[in-house]
Amino acid sequence: MTNKEIFQIAMEQSALDINCNAGDFLKDCNVVVKHKLGQSAKKYYKEPISCIFVSYGNNIVASVKDEFHDIVTEYISKFEFYHCFETPNLHWLDERLAEKGQKVCLMAEYYLPDVNKLIPLPCNYELRILEQPDFVNLYRPEWSNALCKDRKELDILGIEAFDGDKLIGLAGCSADCDMMWQIGVDVLPDYRRKGIASALTSRLALEILARGKVPFYCSAWSNIRSARTAVKSSFVPAWAEMTVKPQKIVAELNK
Repeated sequence: MTNKEIFQIAMEQSALDINCNAGDFLKDCNVVVKHKLGQSAKKYYKEPISCIFVSYGNNIVASVKDEFHDIVTEYISKFEFYHCFETPNLHWLDERLAEKGQKVCLMAEYYLPDVNKLIPLPCNYELRILEQPDFVNLYRPEWSNALCKDRKELDILGIEAFDGDKLIGLAGCSADCDMMWQIGVDVLPDYRRKGIASALTSRLALEILARGKVPFYCSAWSNIRSARTAVKSSFVPAWAEMTVKPQKIVAELNK
């Protein structure tokens, strides 16, 4: 796959996620569509969702429930699209959503591989490929980014790093949709800053591509360590997302 093909697949999947057209992400104006999760949407989306904002760097495509249409339309018309994901502008949105029992919830940046630069990065430790049956005893807190206990059936491929007989790092990917597998990675604290995370990530990305799927990587804005791993592994920022959910859902997440 070329970089162009990878980005096209990602946009087509985002369109399936939020009920729009892939071409909407390339327009020079914002787009608002009626919210509906598609049958082929990425499996980590969970209703209730009041709105999803998605930007591939050209505009915002907002998938919105009817009762919040006017607020969201005014918001993305009021500010530059790239400022709609940051404070202080978010306070404007959050104050108006609060009147309807809603709050801004999750925000993240997503990365795709640059296949012209992606190579298997070196590692001073033994690396082993894992298939789904090998994950059975690995659903532990230290590997919670690499594997998801609540969605075990989606964890499909991984690579582990060993120091002798000790497991020190793990990258896993979940088949979140038909064509795209999401990478997560964990390294034990005493072994960080040794290039293990980027070695695991780059090699897993190559394994995913060899299987005809698109690897992608997600990071919170402030998770600099995670973003560095993505960049070092030859992933580049591709799109950003932000969700709006009922206040009670946000309160539960903050417990």
